[in-house]
Amino acid sequence: MLSYDFSPLYRTAVGFDRLARLAEAATRHDSAAASYPPYNIEKAGENAYRITLAVAGFSESDLEIEVKESTLTITGKRTDAGTADAFLYKGIAGRDFVRRFELADHVKVTGANLDNGLLTVDLVREIPEAMKPRTIEIKPGAPAGIVDKAKTLLGKGAEKKAA
Repeated sequence: MLSYDFSPLYRTAVGFDRLARLAEAATRHDSAAASYPPYNIEKAGENAYRITLAVAGFSESDLEIEVKESTLTITGKRTDAGTADAFLYKGIAGRDFVRRFELADHVKVTGANLDNGLLTVDLVREIPEAMKPRTIEIKPGAPAGIVDKAKTLLGKGAEKKAA
């Protein structure tokens, strides 16, 4: 597996440590943990997203959803004990898990639902008003302040030449 050294980035750039941390996290891959539980990420609108995890056998009390900084962490811990002897065959995985998702800037979790073994987490990107694109009205002609200032400067230059 390839390994990248991001120390030159830390030495020459300020404020890119989050980007390097994301790149390092993307290169780490644990195949067993990466496949359970299966999940979908879908775009539900222009600024809306939905993460759906298949968590059959887990109840609301077995699941925990936490957002810290820009990381969404979904943890599942089974609390039922003593039923292992009742199974002749157990094909539905019910092991504990921790699933992490890196959220982009301004993405907020708006809610979560558990229905029919599917946990859905709704997210929305709320772009601050100052960062939204805006249209600037174009007016004909030069602004009056600049024209008056230019005339004043040109007038002073003509007076100096005459003197």
